[in-house]
Amino acid sequence: MKLKIFYLFTALICLFQASQANTVKNYTDTLYAKQLKPYGRYLLNDQNKLEMISSAVHFGFKFTGDSCAIYAQLNQSQGHNYIQYEIDGVYQKRIRIEGNTTSPIILSVKGRGEHTIWIYKATEAHTGAIQISKIAANHIKAIKVHKAPLIEFIGNSITCGAASDTTDFACGTGEYHDQHNAYLAYGPRVSRKLGVNYIMSSVSGIGIYRTWNMEGPSMPKVYEQIDFKTDTQQKWDFKKYSPKIVSIALGTNDLSNGDGKNVRKPFDEKIFLDQYVNFIKLVKSKYPKAQIALLSSPMVKGKSRDILENCLNSIKKS
Repeated sequence: MKLKIFYLFTALICLFQASQANTVKNYTDTLYAKQLKPYGRYLLNDQNKLEMISSAVHFGFKFTGDSCAIYAQLNQSQGHNYIQYEIDGVYQKRIRIEGNTTSPIILSVKGRGEHTIWIYKATEAHTGAIQISKIAANHIKAIKVHKAPLIEFIGNSITCGAASDTTDFACGTGEYHDQHNAYLAYGPRVSRKLGVNYIMSSVSGIGIYRTWNMEGPSMPKVYEQIDFKTDTQQKWDFKKYSPKIVSIALGTNDLSNGDGKNVRKPFDEKIFLDQYVNFIKLVKSKYPKAQIALLSSPMVKGKSRDILENCLNSIKKS
């Protein structure tokens, strides 16, 4: 009797899985990666897959019915990464993508009418790209971001949205990017409030002339690379976007006391000022008409905060 129940249970599982597979196969339309209209730093690779690179890079699509299937993969077979999504303008949740996954992500919605989905990369560029090969749904079509002024946010971990989402992992647990959610970072929040577009150019731990615990690499050294890495040959095409404002929030890590393991020289104000001015010139060479906003940081306290703000004021006057 127990054996019969076991076989019956197994058969039911198989039928359920088959029905799920049929749900995916029965969609009327497929939207391939090259048809999407992403916004942020991205790449259409040699396999015609969309590589979502920068924090909060996003794309949208519309479809009819009660679900859609997103085919997402990673370069790292043993790694994991995260996307976040909206349904009809309502924030949903992060979705974890495993490196060895082959099954599509099924997003279910309420109602069988037309729905709008926006997909956002929750993690930063250094976590690795998320590859989108296709999306299946009924009557699916790609949509563009609305026409609006653009702000580019340059910064470090705060700009990335690090430690902003502890839904799945409490702070201090899991891996570093397990609490990342760029959708909840200050740049996207400000942009949604103002009704403007945004792109994110941010790297955790980075500074103007050094990182939080090492002498480099700094943001000026990696800004032109598509993924902000020194060993990447491919440059980012700055002609894709023309921001009205470029917001720069750097300096926290330059002023850091380090990790106590690597030798840490005292903060060098002259180097900081020179490198910051040169970096602004680099940004202006990419966006001649953009206004530059220099931000201090609530993470810097006491004397260090005074030093940072004095430096920013000096740069403003120079």
